Amino acid sequence: MTDTLQAATVTAMFDALKTRDIDNVIARLDDTIVWHNVGLPKVKGITRVGKFMRLLAKPAYGFDVTIHNIASDGDIVLTERTDVLIWRRLRIEFWVCGTFELREDKIVVWRDYFDNLDFFKGLVKGAFRAM
Repeated sequence: MTDTLQAATVTAMFDALKTRDIDNVIARLDDTIVWHNVGLPKVKGITRVGKFMRLLAKPAYGFDVTIHNIASDGDIVLTERTDVLIWRRLRIEFWVCGTFELREDKIVVWRDYFDNLDFFKGLVKGAFRAM
C-alpha cells in the first residue's frame, strides 16, 4: 500500500463519519483499534469504539470535520483538522492534530491531541450561536 492510499483510508473514514455511515467507519477500523483522545482514557476494541461512533449518528448528535493538512509516511498518517461535535443546535468547533497507525489498510491506532482551552472556547462560542 502506498502512502497516498493510507491517507485516503483516513480521509474516507472521516467522510463516512460526517455522513453518519457508521458501518463504513467501522469497516476501516481494525478489530484491535485503540482510540485515544490524549488526556482521556483510551477506548480499546472495535465494539467499544463502534458504540461511540454510533452515538454520533443519533438524530440529536453529529460530527463534521475540515482537514487542513494530511501527511503520511509508511503506515503513519498525520492530520491537522478542525473537528465539530454537534448536539442539537450546539456546534463545538476545535482544532485537533491526529496520528493514525494503519496495518493492512485498517486503522489500528487513532490518537488525537487537542487543547482543552481551545475546546472550551469552542463550547462557549457554540453556546452563544445556539441561543
